[in-house]
Amino acid sequence: MSSQADRSKAPVVPRFDDRALPTGSSHPLRPILVILHQETSTPGRVGNALRALGYPLDIRRPRFGDRLPETLDDHAGAVMFGGPMSANDTDDFIRLETDWLAVPLRERRPFLGICLGAQMLARQLGARVAFHPQGRVEVGYYPIRPTAAGRALCAHWPKEVYQWHREGFDLPAGCDLLAEGDDFPVQAFRVENCFAFQFHPDVTTAMMHRWTTRGHERLAMPGARLRTDHFAWRAVYDVAERAWLDRFLGCWLLRDSQAAAAPLLVAAE
Repeated sequence: MSSQADRSKAPVVPRFDDRALPTGSSHPLRPILVILHQETSTPGRVGNALRALGYPLDIRRPRFGDRLPETLDDHAGAVMFGGPMSANDTDDFIRLETDWLAVPLRERRPFLGICLGAQMLARQLGARVAFHPQGRVEVGYYPIRPTAAGRALCAHWPKEVYQWHREGFDLPAGCDLLAEGDDFPVQAFRVENCFAFQFHPDVTTAMMHRWTTRGHERLAMPGARLRTDHFAWRAVYDVAERAWLDRFLGCWLLRDSQAAAAPLLVAAE
């Protein structure tokens, strides 16, 4: 596991609602490294939003033999997505990906971990990943509460977000807690320009149909929402989550602190 003791002071990250990507550049944007865990997995809404911002996607699946780069010099950032496996598993690809997270941490490059990706980042930073003590899960929509640090970084957090997980993680030492939950208290954290979200802003309606069909056994676990509620609550909460995700992604990748604010672009399904 990596330690933060040897890292110098983190650079100032601009408040996300006050900055946006520069436009009109004649230089092509470097690709975003996308790390997926199943043959049929996609980057979903996150991938759609990144493409809309002009970023090519470099999709790799280490589980099936794809190599990860030794540096992110050729990438604008990296996103590690979820999967049905556990960050505590002993599979070679789990260890490889967890160890690889030292690269964005060391280079202070934009990294986003979602669900399993967030749990791997927590493990890389020395935190515990574990089941709920009463066996509860979050499968469906659940409320989150941004902390003072989360609100200072990014306004207009969604009130409820989509979840699909059985395990959660503790807050790693030296990280900023950005959002809290009930059964799983740590919902989002940040260290420098690396972020971890327990929830799933990447999920499209099509993905929700697949997950609730192929993973229907999860719907019977303690704390899970009824399948009908997944779609009914999506109609209520999804617009806010889409708008927040778009603003987050655009400014997470910002390198020029002098860039002017740009209009909000809502991520397509």
